[in-house]
Amino acid sequence: MAVMKSRPADRGAVRRNVGLLAVCQALFMCVTTMAIATTPLAGHALLGADKTLATLPLVLNHVGIMTMTIPASLLMARIGRRAGFTIGALIAVTSGGVSLIAIYEQNFLLLNFGALLLGFSSSFAWYYRFAAADVADEAYRPKAIALVMAGGVVAGIVGPQTAKWAVHWLDPVVFAGVYLMTMIFAATAIVVIQGIRIPRLSRAQLAEGGRPMLEIMRQPAYIVALTSSMFGYGVMTLIMSATPLAMLACGFHFNDSATVIQGHVVGMFLPSFFTGHLITRFGVLTIIAAGAIIQMGCAAINLSGIEFMHFFIANVLVGIGWNFTYVGGSTLLTTTYRPAERAKVQASHDFVVYATTAMAAGLSGILQAQIGWQLVNMAALPLMAIVFLASVALARHQARQATAGAHG
Repeated sequence: MAVMKSRPADRGAVRRNVGLLAVCQALFMCVTTMAIATTPLAGHALLGADKTLATLPLVLNHVGIMTMTIPASLLMARIGRRAGFTIGALIAVTSGGVSLIAIYEQNFLLLNFGALLLGFSSSFAWYYRFAAADVADEAYRPKAIALVMAGGVVAGIVGPQTAKWAVHWLDPVVFAGVYLMTMIFAATAIVVIQGIRIPRLSRAQLAEGGRPMLEIMRQPAYIVALTSSMFGYGVMTLIMSATPLAMLACGFHFNDSATVIQGHVVGMFLPSFFTGHLITRFGVLTIIAAGAIIQMGCAAINLSGIEFMHFFIANVLVGIGWNFTYVGGSTLLTTTYRPAERAKVQASHDFVVYATTAMAAGLSGILQAQIGWQLVNMAALPLMAIVFLASVALARHQARQATAGAHG
């Protein structure tokens, strides 16, 4: 099994860590949702007649995550989760400051640098869920991961609402107030992080290193976990990144798109209160398959019309589908490694996932500007079909193995 088991005497400490990690997740996602709601429109305003590169800051955000995710994981294996998370939050504060200056200077390149720094920060923060898995036993692990992700529910309400409130806070410089608020949220996270206590690997475990990565990656469970997280997150990013621009093209305003993003983020994280229970009851592969179907439903709704409720309902659905595929993929991944292997396996998983999201964020702007909203959504259908079929295939494989074992 993947992680150390917590003794009954440790359960209080485990739950305390999970609670603090959920608060950190909420603060991190507040920063992220404010950036998602604001940065594409800020980039759009700073560009000239050609708006094709409006989502470039979001692309660089995902590039930053992809670039730093392996170093972040390996660094935390050496210095511990708390120190690593503190470094990530400090980078987030810096990102907000750079973006704030970019808005004042009307500098699109500097806005992109701020987004890249936010990606570096996010590469640390996305390990909050695995930090919870590090201390949970096998039975509690799906719930621990899901409960940490549930911290994003607060962000779904607070983040976009704060963006709407702060967008004109420092007028006449529109959007500047939003980036000031991201700095405040990130600074608050630094304080909360200091209460986290995650056991570090022993020197023997660090020296052991575990099995070769190719051996681990050949496991069917690893392949399905990666496929679920990769395509589930990629499709969500593709649709979400293009939504504010599609709504702008349809005549909607900033508050409208911010409300849609708000619904989207609530859809992403509200299911986390019961996703862990669903995984325990129905199995992780069933939840992954359900997530794939839900994300295909999102694309179908977006293809059926361009009224406000089409955008809103579709974004809520793609958020729910993401939750099932991403929490499910993360949970499945924890069954594929031993404690000494966790840093490199988690890093390999997140690197591929965020390489995919970087590509999706880049394609969303290009497809939206050059080809249109319809193609953005049509691209989601075959990807989620792959996730559905992969989860069904693994479930059948495991059932055959169980039957063979029972008869053996």
